[in-house]
Amino acid sequence: MPDPRDPAAVRVALQVEAVRLRTEIGEPIEGPGQMTYGSQAAAATHVFEQQRDLALRDRERAQLRQVEEALERLDAGTYGTCRSCGQQIAPERLAAIPWAAACIDCARAAR
Repeated sequence: MPDPRDPAAVRVALQVEAVRLRTEIGEPIEGPGQMTYGSQAAAATHVFEQQRDLALRDRERAQLRQVEEALERLDAGTYGTCRSCGQQIAPERLAAIPWAAACIDCARAAR
């Protein structure tokens, strides 16, 4: 976890995370293929896995947006400031989630 007081370390950590997410998003998701007699259970399992993979891909895309927005905040000099209340985000929160855009109180209230 990067030290949130070190902008260079935060930038590197965010860039590494962005590359990881782009790589995972770029990996293909296999379709179920042609079903044969007696393979309904296998096909159902494959469809389930495909749906799970698509949901995970959506989550990765959302996280990539958050990482890119954190890089933008870093460039703008607003990194570490809660977008909702304007208070500083706790360093422990930023160390755990470098792309956090809200302090813990505002994040809880947004749920």
